Amino acid sequence: MFIGAGMASLVVAMVLMLIGTGSMASAARSHDLANVAAAHTTSSAHTTSSAPPCPYCGGVTPKEGGSMTVLEWTGYEGSWPGLDPETDTDGGADISYLDAIFGELFELGPTGANVDDLATGYKFTNGTKTIDVFIRKGVKFSDGESFTPTAVAADWKADLTTSCSCKPTFDQKTTPVIKVIPGGVSITLQYVDASFISAMQGSIFNWIVAPGALAKEGAAKYAITPVGAGPFEVVSDTPSSVLVLKKNPHYWQTGLPYLNNLTFKSVANTEAAYEAMLAGAGQAYEDISSPSLAKSFGSHFTLTSEPSTSPYDIQVNTSIKPFTNITARKAIYYATTAKLLDTKLFGGKTPVGESFEAPAGKFYEQKVPGYIGYTLSKAKAIVKKLGGLSFTLFTIENVQAQEMDEALQTMYEDAGMHVTLKEYTLTALVAEFETGKWQIALQTAGAYTPATGVGVAFRFTSHSPFSGVHSTQLDTLLEEAAGTTDTSVRQKYYDDAAALIAKEAWGPFLFPINGYDTVIHNAGGPGLSTPLAAVDVVPAILWEYAYNNNS
Repeated sequence: MFIGAGMASLVVAMVLMLIGTGSMASAARSHDLANVAAAHTTSSAHTTSSAPPCPYCGGVTPKEGGSMTVLEWTGYEGSWPGLDPETDTDGGADISYLDAIFGELFELGPTGANVDDLATGYKFTNGTKTIDVFIRKGVKFSDGESFTPTAVAADWKADLTTSCSCKPTFDQKTTPVIKVIPGGVSITLQYVDASFISAMQGSIFNWIVAPGALAKEGAAKYAITPVGAGPFEVVSDTPSSVLVLKKNPHYWQTGLPYLNNLTFKSVANTEAAYEAMLAGAGQAYEDISSPSLAKSFGSHFTLTSEPSTSPYDIQVNTSIKPFTNITARKAIYYATTAKLLDTKLFGGKTPVGESFEAPAGKFYEQKVPGYIGYTLSKAKAIVKKLGGLSFTLFTIENVQAQEMDEALQTMYEDAGMHVTLKEYTLTALVAEFETGKWQIALQTAGAYTPATGVGVAFRFTSHSPFSGVHSTQLDTLLEEAAGTTDTSVRQKYYDDAAALIAKEAWGPFLFPINGYDTVIHNAGGPGLSTPLAAVDVVPAILWEYAYNNNS
């Protein structure tokens, strides 16, 4: 199973980040790709198309030129250590920057459609165990180096050796076979992976480095001034503060990007972003989760509610007491009233669900047979029978997440439980999961297709460091689901997996994350001013189509 690490949101996708590759691995990678770079030509003209309109901008005709400053919360998207995909320790949180600089082989468009970008298509061969990806001809990196199948194949091979959390993970002991084929690249697995293309979005397989620039600059410098084939190129980068980009003169689509300049700036919090936009210091802000704050933005700017693919999940660690005991896990279900949480904290605007997908997900199932619903009397009876129930509940250091944890604490204490709360910074949150000694956490599970990103496999399979469940039966169901291209068969496997999670009480699901993006009037783009399907928790904005008609 190919598990991409996708983008992320204020509560859960933050755990996508692991420690990046060390200096020895980076040096080896630079040496290997230098050989590829030496074989490339940089002088041939690239093929272009006629200037395209924006197909996802709601009928608006964008003007070419102008600039946009996008504000990012420093607690997540607004903290980036470096922007080489293979050494970027914040992977999924930095998807906007990586997409803008590197482009994507395949983009996720509205309604979950795969959109060809630097690739022109794909096909399954060899009994569906080989995936051929065809590379767009004539594309150049922003420094003029040719973007070729050889560069893609070398990059994919390097991806497999990194410890970055955004690398694809394959459910086999041997290394997948990656080859250059006429017009593209092939990868051969020992099994069928129906989600391979979807899983590339939010994965380093989708962001191809320029081998010549990497060899010339070295890994450390390249992380600050990376070169890609995306719509923008780096002008300057002050990590976790300001990233200044300008239009890539070699971008493959004539007339795109619309903007001449795109700047990302960190802000302390959502309130600071609101004040900055009112003062004209920013034109857009990503990832608003609070409905009350979203309303404030909406009174002055264009506010877009993004289709959710991810529900909140109360994740339990079945390897650590008290949740080795299924009775204790059932008490959590009986004591949790998702409807009340949604009403009190989010205005009751999102549908409560019982599975690992949200309504915009491809395999959404709102009602799950055997799901344990809220019954406070049963929770109290279990706690009494167990002689008490004590545990530590943790989440990310964020106001919205902390409010949810406090509400859950009240619910559980009403049932007689003793609950200690902890909040962690992003780095500490990852470290807590890696210890394997945590007890219960407020997170999310979900992606457009469950086998990808921070989907069900990320939260519930035995091989994931962010899972508290170790069940070969569940692993098999999820592997079977990812191993067929028949949508109806996949739905059956996922339904069975959801029923098994409910039966074993491996973690209650609540309601979808209701995320918003905002932008000033007469500016926008897919994911900013028009809804865009989420890769994982929030959408990957298509920056080549971003525009500012005020400029």
